[in-house]
Parts: sequence; C-alpha cells; structure tokens
Amino acid sequence: MEQRISLITLGVQDLATSTAFYEALGWQRSMRQAEGVSFFQCGGLAFALWPWANLAADAGISPERSGVGGFALAYNTRTREEVDAVLAEVAEVAVLGAVIVKPATEVFWGGYSGYFRDLDGHLWEVAWNPGFALDAAGAVTLPE
Repeated sequence: MEQRISLITLGVQDLATSTAFYEALGWQRSMRQAEGVSFFQCGGLAFALWPWANLAADAGISPERSGVGGFALAYNTRTREEVDAVLAEVAEVAVLGAVIVKPATEVFWGGYSGYFRDLDGHLWEVAWNPGFALDAAGAVTLPE
C-alpha cells in the first residue's frame, strides 16, 4: 500500500445544507452531475460530503454513531485488482488489530471497493473508481 490518502468523505445529516455551507466558504464543487454526493477538489486530495446513513450502509456497518465516526478515509487504487491486494495486506496484519469490515465488491457507482477499520477504529475505504484518474504520485484529480 502506497503512503497516501486520496479522498476524505464526511458523513452528513443534510447533504444540501452541508454542501451550501462549504460553498459559502468559497469552495468550488466538482462533478455537479453526481447525484446524492458532493465532491470538492482540494489540491491533490478529493473531499466528499455524503449522507451519514449512506456511508454506513456502503461500509456495511451500523448507522449509529458508534458504528461509523461520520467520516471515512479513502485510498484509491489504479486498478480493480489493487483493491484486493491492499485488503489482503490489511488482512495479513490484522493480528495487530485491523479488521476488514466489508470485503471488496462491485459498487453502485461503477467501481469496486471494500472497507477496513484501523487499530483505532478509523474507517478506510479501499476503492478503484474508473472515473478518478491518479497521477504518478497517487494524487486524485476529479473530472469537471
């Protein structure tokens, strides 16, 4: 697993209100055609707002606050196969306390992803998204 964070997703109670808040701060929304989620390009990192219940359901965990901390770090891969390889790496060190919470699977938005929790319970998504190009350094660039 390369050392990078591709995408930070915050679980929000009201997507429209939260999106308006960030736009009021001067943030420029990307991928306006995406429904049910708001994306923002933040330098080499992507930032997303997604309804809390959807984030929990996607990770396959309880929507109660004890089940998801309201955000997920994302590690985007260059290939679908790399998702499985990274999750296999996590499984190999699971003895240290990491847990696979959702094995990789095809997802509704056309990619492939799975989730794990790190030693402190932080949720990570490992995802291949055919619409998010990664540069040589692993930085994601959102389409317009």
